[in-house]
Amino acid sequence: MNPPGNPPQRSLGERIGHALAFELIALAICAPALAWLLDQPLLHLGALTLMFSTVAMLWNMLFNWLFDRAQRRLGFQRNLQARLCHAALFEAGLIVVLVPLAAWWLAVGLLEALLLDIGLILFFLPYTVGFNWSWDVLRERWLARRGAPCAEGVAERT
Repeated sequence: MNPPGNPPQRSLGERIGHALAFELIALAICAPALAWLLDQPLLHLGALTLMFSTVAMLWNMLFNWLFDRAQRRLGFQRNLQARLCHAALFEAGLIVVLVPLAAWWLAVGLLEALLLDIGLILFFLPYTVGFNWSWDVLRERWLARRGAPCAEGVAERT
C-alpha cells in the first residue's frame, strides 16, 4: 500500500504513454509555430522537431542512466544542488547536439541555431510543468474511477 501523498507506481506502459503523449503534443505545437516564425515549410520544420524529439528522448535515457551510475559511484544525494546540476548538464548536452543539427538543417549559423534552441527551452519549461501537472490530475481522476488507491483515497482510509 502507498503511504499518504504517494500515488501508485507507474507501469512501463504508462511511462511510454506519458513520453509519447508529451512528445506528440509538443510536436503538434512546435512544428507549426516554428514554421510560422521562421517562414519555412511545415514539413521541413516538422522533420526538424521530430529529430529534436527523438534526440531528446534518447539523450534523456542515456543521461539519466549515466547520472544514476555517477550517483552510485560518487555516493551523492539527490538534493536541490544535485537536481540543479542534473538539469544544467542535461540541457547542456542537448545544446551540444541540437544546435549543430538545427544550424545544418536550417542552413543558419550556430548563433542563430543557439537562439532558436534557447527559445525552445523557454517554451519547454512551462510546457513540461503544465503537461505533467495535467497528466497527474487526469491520472488521479482515472485511478479514482477505477477504484485504485490514490493519494486522497489512501488518506481517507487511514
